[in-house]
Amino acid sequence: MLGLLGFYDEFENRSGRPNGSVRDAVRPVGEPDEAELVAYLDAGHTLIDVMEGGHDVLTGEAHRHSSGCSSLMTDGAWLWRQDFPHYLETHHVALPEAFLEHVRSLHHRMPVITVARFAPHYDETMPLVGWASAVPWRSTATTLQPEPRDVTSKARFDAMMLEQNRIRPDGSWGRRRKPRRA
Repeated sequence: MLGLLGFYDEFENRSGRPNGSVRDAVRPVGEPDEAELVAYLDAGHTLIDVMEGGHDVLTGEAHRHSSGCSSLMTDGAWLWRQDFPHYLETHHVALPEAFLEHVRSLHHRMPVITVARFAPHYDETMPLVGWASAVPWRSTATTLQPEPRDVTSKARFDAMMLEQNRIRPDGSWGRRRKPRRA
């Protein structure tokens, strides 16, 4: 079975999720290598790409992973939601020691996944996170190579949000504007 990161109760509005409550995982300070851990998670292999919009369940605000937030990512040993790096860099959520050891042993570099070894773990784990319909593994690839992904940094996302608020201080893009003079 794959290790699970960030499958919190608040994401499904019900208790009993594999990682409990995100509120219990929040810490005042993160790991010393938190930036590298966030970059590692951002570089994960995309397993299921979900088109949806979400928000931070603690603050209610949009964040850099709001679009497609519940898409599923992996490194072949662990499974996480696409928005999990946001909770790590913003709320410094606690990470399992086994995950920290795993990532640090890889020097924070996303590994190549050998599908023959990965597929049985995928098939066993997906029903536990609500994706029984995604089983069995259907890819014909023999390996999954890490691919560069364009991920907006937290600093860039925050700057874009400030600019958006400056342009539209009321925050509503649907609000009608006064007609222009001819």
